[in-house]
This record gives sequence, C-alpha cells and structure tokens, in this order.
Amino acid sequence: MNLRYALIGCGRISPNHIAAAMKNNLEIVALCDLEPKNMEDKILKFNLSELTPTYTNYKGMLAKERPNIVAICTESGKHGQIALDCIETGCNLIIEKPITLSLEEADEIIAKANDKGVKVCACHQNRFNKSILKIREAVDKKRFGRLFYGVAQIRWNRGYEYYARAKWRGTWEQDGGALMNQCIHNIDLLRWMMGDEIIEVVGMTDKLNHDYIDTEDLGIALIRFKNGSYGIVEGTTNVYPQNLEETLCIFGEKGTVKAGGQSVNLIEEWRFSDLLDDPDEVKVKYHDNPPNVYGFGHIPLYADVIEAINDNRQPYVSAEDGRSALELVLAIYKSAAEGVSVKLPMEKCRTIDFKGRFNSDRSTLD
Repeated sequence: MNLRYALIGCGRISPNHIAAAMKNNLEIVALCDLEPKNMEDKILKFNLSELTPTYTNYKGMLAKERPNIVAICTESGKHGQIALDCIETGCNLIIEKPITLSLEEADEIIAKANDKGVKVCACHQNRFNKSILKIREAVDKKRFGRLFYGVAQIRWNRGYEYYARAKWRGTWEQDGGALMNQCIHNIDLLRWMMGDEIIEVVGMTDKLNHDYIDTEDLGIALIRFKNGSYGIVEGTTNVYPQNLEETLCIFGEKGTVKAGGQSVNLIEEWRFSDLLDDPDEVKVKYHDNPPNVYGFGHIPLYADVIEAINDNRQPYVSAEDGRSALELVLAIYKSAAEGVSVKLPMEKCRTIDFKGRFNSDRSTLD
C-alpha cells in the first residue's frame, strides 16, 4: 500500500519527521504550517519538489490531499483538536510528545481512533534506541528478578533564546514546563520499564531560574508502582551552562543497569547475576552517538507505524502509551500544586488547571 504522508507543523522537530518519512519511502503529499517560510525552508533542506503543496490551514489540506498518515508537530496544546480532526477524515497519526495536554482529550483520541479503525502512535522515539530495546528485553525476560526501583534523570539547559523563539513554550495553555516538554521521554521510559501500573505519586515542582515563563523548570517525584517497585524522577532545564545528561537506571534483585548519554542512547552499566552476556560487549554493541537529544528513533518508529497500518495491529508506541506518560506528568503537577499524594489512575486533568501556579510575569518575552 502506497501511503500518502502529510506533516502538520514545520518547526524545530519537523526535520526528524521528514527524514524518517523519506527513509521509509512515504509519499510526501503536503506540508502545513502557519508560517510559509517554515515550509519553504524544509522543501529546500530536503530537496523536495517545488510543487509540493503547502498549506496554512490543515483542514483544507486534509480535504484536498487526503493523506493516509499525518504527523502532528505543532504546539503541544494544539495536538488534541488537530488529531481529532485528522482521525475524523480517516488518517493514521504520529503525534509528537506529549500526545495532548489533557487526559480527557487523550481519551477522546483513543476512543475515536478505535471507532474509525485508524492507528495512532505517540512519538516517544527513545523506545527504539538500541540501548533501550536491550534493557526492555532484559525486563521482559525477567533478568532483573524483583524490580526494586528505577531513576529517570534529565539534567538539561534551556535559556531565554529557546523560549523567545516560540512564545507558546513555557505556557500552561500550549506547553507545560520542563517535565512535560523536555523530560516526558524519559518519564515514559521509566513508567514502561517499571511495570506501568502506578498506585500513587508524590511530586514537587518549582520555577527557579526562568522568570519569563509560566511553568516549572525543576520537577522531582517519587512513584509507587503496583508491582511493589518505586520510581524517582529528577528533571530540570537549569543545568549550567548546557545539557549535561539524560540517564535511566534500573535496580533489581538480580540486575543493575544504567543508560546514559544525550538521550539514553548508550549503556553505561550492565550487571546481571545470570552472566548471560559480557558487559563490555553489551556496552559496545548497544551504543549510539546521535548528533542531538532527538536521537535516531524516528526512523524505526515510522517503520513500525507503517507496518502496524499494513498488518492491522497497534503501533509499538500506542496512543494509550502516550496517555500513560501524560498522566504521570499531570499527576506530578497535581501533587506539587496541592501538596498531597495523588492516586492513579486519573480520569481528568489538564495543564491549564495549573495556570497561575507560579504567578509568572512574562512581560520580558512580549
């Protein structure tokens, strides 16, 4: 089946999506963005046909081009409504993280996709890192024995220029803070590895170094999983003077693993009591060196979605997985805002519920 592909949102992450679409031989039938220059830049960068249709209105694009698969890479707060409109026309979707900023909207996406028989993938591409796939294999084979606890650390830097380039960043309406934007990939991995089902979350968030945004630049959380294990999240955009690391550690009865690097793309520790593999060989074999924090995961993620469409199965990273990552971040926000332990599952919560949390003055960005 020749899949017709369209991209909505041609900003910072869009090159990874276009490259993945081209590598997987998708027919790029349209680009859509509110700023024509963003589309012109991508057409030149990827040597696309000058006749590639461009749109500033995605509904018009959907009606005229009838794509089979659409990637949504707009501001996070617009993901939900665009996704629902795309699903209504029968489009399969790849939605950049977070899948949306509202649990209610995420549930609408899941229900509507099931009703329309289309596939929806949440773009948590780090699940396809060679290092992460190797760790997941060890989890599935129960090599850790009893899981004790896992730790997700995201020690990054984002400064004034990053936020000034796009006014939606750092707002409760369209983005969320460090946990929702920069840290959600590793938060997704932690939940996925540690058993997924969560009983309760205790969180603290603060804004320590970004007076010009509304949201947090530091988040810390404790998580209790249903299987008896625990999780720790440490996420910040305050590290001086640039990104330091993103790490994921898992500690079990019979195993200890640490993934690190720019985007948990290499294995730094590999210790198991079963001695089934040589730690030094594992570190060499399951090592990637991506040029940036986005890693190499978009290409295999796209390949999986295409296969899921053709084989009529769920994508490896489903809409439900996207909802789970969203739920955990929102639970941390809720716990921090209310000063209480938050029980899961949650049915309703949105980033906008926390508007005014830090009483920011954004005048310096206006």
